[in-house]
Amino acid sequence: MGTRHLYLARHGAADTFGELTDLGRRQARLLGERLATVPVDAVWHSPLSRAAGSAAELARALPPVAVAAATELIDHVPYVPPPADIPAPWVGFFDGYDATEAADGHRRAEALLTRFATALHPSSDQADTHEVLVTHAYPIAWLVCHALDAPPSRWLGLDSANAALTIIEYRTGLPPTVVTFNDTGHLPADLRWTGFPAVVRP
Repeated sequence: MGTRHLYLARHGAADTFGELTDLGRRQARLLGERLATVPVDAVWHSPLSRAAGSAAELARALPPVAVAAATELIDHVPYVPPPADIPAPWVGFFDGYDATEAADGHRRAEALLTRFATALHPSSDQADTHEVLVTHAYPIAWLVCHALDAPPSRWLGLDSANAALTIIEYRTGLPPTVVTFNDTGHLPADLRWTGFPAVVRP
């Protein structure tokens, strides 16, 4: 049986209106060049324009491959912890989230796992699959949290730089393998760390 390889990427840098910037397009193209040697089967992206634009840019470096939106990759808060489990600095972040919004976010999060965080069917003789998912920081955090079997509230401590690469592998009968997280090795120094607060970085 084959292995399912997921290549997760946060979209490139975007402006305050959520549109991909020139810098973001450069980041996405460089990510595509990094993935050019991978036998990519499909590129899936969030319906939001910054992710769709990033997917189109990185796909230019790949052999012809299907590029399509997946609603499961939309930006969303995957899990709202009970008040007692929310770290003090995050309390304000959840102001205004009611039970209906929290339930909708968690439903989306479960749909994301159902569609993408699974191994190939054990009876399948399918070879390895390689899928690129261009999405947002929160869905990536949720997929990594799930792969590590971490408490659901731990997604709060995971963030991704723009166009950073996270790789997770799924094999039947084994726990998922997080191969790399938030890898920006394909980006020059001046294109790294966007999407994070502007503090000193190595």
